[in-house]
Amino acid sequence: MAESLKLNRLDYVASAARSALEAVPFAGSLLAEIAGTVIPNQRIERIVRFAADLQKRIADLEEERVCAHLTNENFTDLVEEALRQAARSTSDERCQHIASVVATSLSADDVLFIESKHLLRLLGEINDLEVIWLRSYLDPTMDGDEEFRSKHQEVLAPRLATMGSSQAEIDDETIQQSYKEHLEQIGLLRTRHKIDRKTGLPEFDRDGRQKIQGYELTRLGRLLLRYLGFEDPLAQVD
Repeated sequence: MAESLKLNRLDYVASAARSALEAVPFAGSLLAEIAGTVIPNQRIERIVRFAADLQKRIADLEEERVCAHLTNENFTDLVEEALRQAARSTSDERCQHIASVVATSLSADDVLFIESKHLLRLLGEINDLEVIWLRSYLDPTMDGDEEFRSKHQEVLAPRLATMGSSQAEIDDETIQQSYKEHLEQIGLLRTRHKIDRKTGLPEFDRDGRQKIQGYELTRLGRLLLRYLGFEDPLAQVD
């Protein structure tokens, strides 16, 4: 009896998901069949939001070309991963980023959905604040990116603890630094070490570790940002 009720509930969720998605032209119907087996609990509205974001990005693509990918297991794997992440998303920006990864992979002339899924999983490993930090390194110039930095100044404002800092201030600095360290650990950022101008040799702290000057984007970090829809000023133009 309990198992029957569980199955009926899953069928209802799947049916509701398909109905809601089909209200979004093309992209909704494209996702409807896949979504029915992936969406957990009652997060249908997030999936619909994702479908609408995706539709905006693929509206100019030929429907036949997009539909042809439905027989490609790597494409359906990519979409399933996108749906799972969209169902867990807690912000409109996150849904937009997920949709951008799928749309960018569909727009590419040489489509490699396995690579797109890898990038999507990297996105799934970082939170919204880490996305902001990653994006902040796209334009490293002193006065560059003024609009972006102004919009996210609360996130990007340096947290610098001193000997007289409160525990809360120390914790804030620790958390902020952990974002950058995490981005480095998964290969999206790399450290720039301090170099002594006189000797040309690396500088070391009291613990014998190289002093960090800052961080910069790796090639993988730039690639992920392009898939998220951010323009790269250093990208090569054909």
